[in-house]
Amino acid sequence: MMKQTLISALVLASLSAPAFAAREAGDFIVRAGWAQVSPDESSEDVAGNGEFSVDSNSQLGLNFTYMLTDAWAVEVLAATPFKHDVGLPGIGNIAEVTHLPPTVMAQYYFGSDKIRPYIGAGINYTYFWDEEFTNDLDGALTDLELSDSWGLAAQVGIDYELNDNWLINASIWYLDIQTDVDFKLGGDSVSIETDIDPWVYMVSVGYKF
Repeated sequence: MMKQTLISALVLASLSAPAFAAREAGDFIVRAGWAQVSPDESSEDVAGNGEFSVDSNSQLGLNFTYMLTDAWAVEVLAATPFKHDVGLPGIGNIAEVTHLPPTVMAQYYFGSDKIRPYIGAGINYTYFWDEEFTNDLDGALTDLELSDSWGLAAQVGIDYELNDNWLINASIWYLDIQTDVDFKLGGDSVSIETDIDPWVYMVSVGYKF
């Protein structure tokens, strides 16, 4: 419900706000703040134990925006590494993985001289590392590895400009992340196709120059 309310509010602001050229081509914006990755995961059945679950994680989020015109921009999303617990029904957490999801977006800005809603679409690359079993079921689980992922991305967001340089921002991202979870179960190789497909929520402070 909270996710749907935020998305509806941002989309409504984007559609209802009048156009205004408050920014110029060549402006550069840096934002930093709280970012949460909330997976909407699904997977193939894991040896009769159900689907993988993946918990949420929050980190320092960063994004860098370059204005191509007063309305069109390119943005890069970055962050400190996200770490997630992976579990199975009835067993609990069995593994921990770390990832980074750098994303490049093309954006279109609407709005007045202070309020700048925007929408964006682009490409995500997710790199996984430090995969390890935290519960190997008495040695039955070994050799965990997740494949990297390429996928589409979309976002809505809004800037509120405090003055000529400083602003505050709220944004919601959707990332298409698919990975093959490879491991050995009792010495046999297993590969489980898994969709992570997270929603990313970010609240930040930005500086324009």
